[in-house]
Amino acid sequence: MHDTEFETRAAELIEAGRFIDGRGWVPATSGNFSARLGDGRIAITVSGRHKGRLRPEDIMLVDAAGRSLDGRKPSAETLLHTGIYRRYPEAHAVLHPHSPASTLLSRLVTGAVILEDYELLKALAGIDTHATRIVVPVFPNDQDIPRLALKIEEYLVRHDRVHAYIIAGHGFYTWGKSVADALRHVEALEYLFDLETRMHGVKR
Repeated sequence: MHDTEFETRAAELIEAGRFIDGRGWVPATSGNFSARLGDGRIAITVSGRHKGRLRPEDIMLVDAAGRSLDGRKPSAETLLHTGIYRRYPEAHAVLHPHSPASTLLSRLVTGAVILEDYELLKALAGIDTHATRIVVPVFPNDQDIPRLALKIEEYLVRHDRVHAYIIAGHGFYTWGKSVADALRHVEALEYLFDLETRMHGVKR
């Protein structure tokens, strides 16, 4: 019996991986992607796969707590995905690239990146004017994923209108109502992060 919804979401994640890899935002086997199904299960990339060369067998299923449903090993950062889904019921996709601009910017600022008065902010869900200010928190990297997930979740609970966050020296997470929405956020945010690095006097 075919799991049609899973197959559709897996195909969308594979296509997103090719797009993101084509821009150099998931080098080697970095990054991880997921999509939440209607029954609460989560399709997520298997650990250690190159995101530009994903195949259907590189997408697996976990439950809402991040536990494997097929015996395979999901991304090491699965708890960061499940935390986003728990906090935002409307989110149905999470994308995490290790992009150059977000990684570099996290070396140049501490605490948060402020994005303000950019026309492209309208690419983010719920924003319809350039006269907008959003805060993208920057969290110190931590190999203890449960501890990092808890710190991020505590922040998300305390703050409204969070569209993304950066893990310092690592990459960023963003989400959306669909894979297409999350991918639009990835593209817009990386562009804005690049502009911010230039404003800090860093040439790429």
